[in-house]
Amino acid sequence: MESSTLVALLSSVSQLLLLLLLVLSPNPSSSSSFPAVHHLLSSQELAATLSLLSLSRKRKRKRKRKRKRARLSFPTQLLPRSLDSFKTHFRMTSSTFEWLCSLLEPLLECRDPVGSPLNLSADLRLGIGLFRLATGANYHVISQQFRVSEYVARFCSKQLCRVLCTNYRFWIEFPNKSELQSVSAGFEAHTGLPNCCGVIDCARFRVVRDNGVEQERVAAQIMVDATSRILSIVAGFRGSKSDDMVLKCSTYYADIERGELLNSEAVSVDGVPVNQYLVGGGGYPLLQWLMVPFVDAMPGSNEEQFNAAHSRMRLSGLRVVDSLKNWGVLSRPIREEMKMAVAYIGACAILHNGLLMREDYSAMSGGLDDYSLYDQSSRYYRDDTSLEKSSIERRASVIRNALATKAKEFQESILSANSSSLASLQST
Repeated sequence: MESSTLVALLSSVSQLLLLLLLVLSPNPSSSSSFPAVHHLLSSQELAATLSLLSLSRKRKRKRKRKRKRARLSFPTQLLPRSLDSFKTHFRMTSSTFEWLCSLLEPLLECRDPVGSPLNLSADLRLGIGLFRLATGANYHVISQQFRVSEYVARFCSKQLCRVLCTNYRFWIEFPNKSELQSVSAGFEAHTGLPNCCGVIDCARFRVVRDNGVEQERVAAQIMVDATSRILSIVAGFRGSKSDDMVLKCSTYYADIERGELLNSEAVSVDGVPVNQYLVGGGGYPLLQWLMVPFVDAMPGSNEEQFNAAHSRMRLSGLRVVDSLKNWGVLSRPIREEMKMAVAYIGACAILHNGLLMREDYSAMSGGLDDYSLYDQSSRYYRDDTSLEKSSIERRASVIRNALATKAKEFQESILSANSSSLASLQST
């Protein structure tokens, strides 16, 4: 007998018995005279619960069967059986893969070539695209691994990039005024320097030209917060351009100069009004909204303390650059046309933020032991020939000097607090 039929029969019988007991009862309001009433009520609740459990189990079995059928679309030799293998193949955990597949499924399945449906499951399409991004494998290897044609491997890889860059680019979005307050608070907590709204850096990736021999570099300007979340990425600049030239070619430079960005109220630091600013490496100019390190800072000076704080802030940006280059397709020369190379950079950046939202650090770079190995800003020198810069840098230097004083005070306060804690422990 079906569970639903059984439940209905039990419910009808129990209701009739309950009605009969209530009619025969001399005091219907008294429950102590008929404990069986409570028993019957409990039986009804139990039956209803069993019914729900039965339906829940059926749904779970159906979901499991569906997931099992989907996973069988992968070649047997590719089925990830551990966390490490999933990280290697897709740069994410299995749970993140399933979450991402559920998000992208309708978009991945509705964009087949006209008149040539691929008849592939969403997880297989996603797996092919992620495998290309994560490992950098060529289409011949992918076709063998997933038992599809090279045409399908290429299509699924490009399709994933197209979907991410078109439909999920909002995962990378420069914060509004209220959101920038939390960004600056994150930097201030680590360094004591207020009003910093992000780290700016420039990453460069190699691209092989159509002849398959010559290589060129493509530059991507990146802004990040203290947690290594990407706030902005603009790719497609010639890699031979210096960092400051890339900055000036971007719309952010014009927007900030016009006061459309980083325009919140200034904070007073050592009597100096400090507007919102970014921090960048030595390849950038010193501006009122862009702080770069001091050159040849004396040991023990305010300038040295500022440079130390500046380096700590820049680590989040360098970590992002290194993490992007951990994606296999970006770790080697990209053998695609420039437009597709830029799409790969964008897709990996979007996935980077998506993984952070999931607290999945599978693709995140580890600790940066040697700061200098990851700092490429000194390789791309800025142009110092403009006479106009002297007056701009003088105004910016006043702000930087005030921040240097703040950095020294912050460091001294930390040393004082540590000394107090040590003395307290020794006295006990």
